[in-house]
Amino acid sequence: MKNHIANLVAVSLVAMSAVGCASSPSKFYTLNSTAKGDGASVADYAVAVGPVSIPAEVDRPQFTVRVAPNRVDVDEFNRWAEPLNSNIARVIAGDLAVLLGTPRVVAVPLANFDPAYRVTVDIQKFESAPGKSVQIEAVWVIRKSEGGISHSGRTSAVEPVKTEGFDELAAAYSRALAKVSGDIAAAIRAEADKKP
Repeated sequence: MKNHIANLVAVSLVAMSAVGCASSPSKFYTLNSTAKGDGASVADYAVAVGPVSIPAEVDRPQFTVRVAPNRVDVDEFNRWAEPLNSNIARVIAGDLAVLLGTPRVVAVPLANFDPAYRVTVDIQKFESAPGKSVQIEAVWVIRKSEGGISHSGRTSAVEPVKTEGFDELAAAYSRALAKVSGDIAAAIRAEADKKP
C-alpha cells in the first residue's frame, strides 16, 4: 500500500512539473511613438505631458480585450512592460516632439523643466477586439503656463487590426495614440499662433 501511495505521489509530481513546463511564458509589450512630421515650422516652446489617467478596467499589467458588449477578458500571459498610463504619456510626448519639431517635450514629472504648455489627458476608452480594431477616446486639456489659459478637446481614434496577435494590438494602439497626439499638436500650434 505504501509503495502504491508513493508511486501515485511521484506520478502526480511528474504530471504537475510537466504542466508547469508546458505553460506559455508571459510576453511583454510596449506602445511606441509613430507620428510623422508634416514639415511645419519648428516650435520654440517647451511642452510637458501628464498626468494621463486611464480607465480602471485597463489599469493593470495584463492586456484587457473586449469579447462581448458587457464582458472583457484579462490575458495573464500578454502584459504591458510598464504601467499603461506612463507608457501613454511617454508615447504622446514622443509624438508631440516629432509633430512640433522640437526635442523640448517631456512626460512629467521632470525636475527643473519649465514648459510653456502643459497637457493632461484623460483616456476614457482604451478597448480592443482582437482581429478587428482598437479604439481610444481621449479628452485632453492644454494649459498655457503663462496666464493659465486652457483649451480642451476630444479625440476618438479607431484603428483596424489585421491579425489576432497582441503585437498587432499594441501597434494599432500606437497608431491611434498618434491621432490623439496630432489633435493635441494642432491645438498647441493654434494657441501659440494667437496674438497676445
